[in-house]
Amino acid sequence: MMTDFRVGIVGATGAVGREVVKILRERRFPATSVRLIASGRSAGTRLGDTVVEAISEEMLKDLDVAIFDTPDDIARRWVPIAASLGVTSIDNSAAFRMEPDVPLVIPEINAHALRNASRRIIANPNCTTATIALPLAPLHRLAGLSRVIACSYQAVSGAGQKGVQQLWAEVDESAKTHQPPAIAHGDAFTHPIAFNLIPAIGSFKGEHTSEEVKVGSELRKMLDAPDVRTGVTCVRVPTFTGHGVAVHAEFTRPIDAATARRTLMDAPGVEVVDDPGGSRYPTTLQSAGRDPCFVGRIRDDGAGALAFFAIADNLRKGAALNTIQIAETLIEMGLLVPRVRA
Repeated sequence: MMTDFRVGIVGATGAVGREVVKILRERRFPATSVRLIASGRSAGTRLGDTVVEAISEEMLKDLDVAIFDTPDDIARRWVPIAASLGVTSIDNSAAFRMEPDVPLVIPEINAHALRNASRRIIANPNCTTATIALPLAPLHRLAGLSRVIACSYQAVSGAGQKGVQQLWAEVDESAKTHQPPAIAHGDAFTHPIAFNLIPAIGSFKGEHTSEEVKVGSELRKMLDAPDVRTGVTCVRVPTFTGHGVAVHAEFTRPIDAATARRTLMDAPGVEVVDDPGGSRYPTTLQSAGRDPCFVGRIRDDGAGALAFFAIADNLRKGAALNTIQIAETLIEMGLLVPRVRA
């Protein structure tokens, strides 16, 4: 494997950006240089021995691949600029996910779509979508997915470092007062999150939130299944890392729990933890800091659907890890090679 790739991480000081830095090292990604890039406000910050630099065309132009984790508006501005400079750009925002000429990719599901990145832009899916797409994809190939009802239980780190800070601040106060917080101690969430559930993630689009809309539309795109019906409720819960999702899925062909369990045991990126009698099922703490999507409670739900519970680390497979796996897959497919430099 070639080992002289120049990598840029845009949004390096955020929760996902920091995770990208860590995972690049863990996986020994073949890079001769890794530039940490952020807004001018964060420029000069040190991550370990590396100084974060302000984003600019000059900063981007010499890269082979850039991994973006920024707000949508920043991505809309800078991702096309990077791509126009010849930089393969992997974006974790929602800015380009649903554009028809931008592949939305989880390598275990649809690596073939990487061949269609004509704009040099590749989108990373929403972290909740990733959690259910990994187990649903092999089941869809086997039995033809027709309908999904899902409820998520999403950790505060999905809202970035501000979400984590708000939960800690509220937990600290409650530990002193022995009372749940009366007001929010931060601006990540409108309501207190400690000892609370908030059934609203993202902005409201009519009766649904943007997060709920993303899950359905992104799932249909990645599975190439435009007719799949989805009903999703997204809930923020007071945990730090790991998004859990309770899924009830219907298929066009019969599939029982035993068959589904065998299928998922062979599915890449999935680890089955399914022995309820032995108290073995996926938990948030089990998923934190680990790569697989954990799936358990696989059963007939009693109402004609296949049910299961899935959890994945939202900062890893839901974001940072998947972007790096996309880059690794591009290299394996011969679609990403070091650029010739004068």
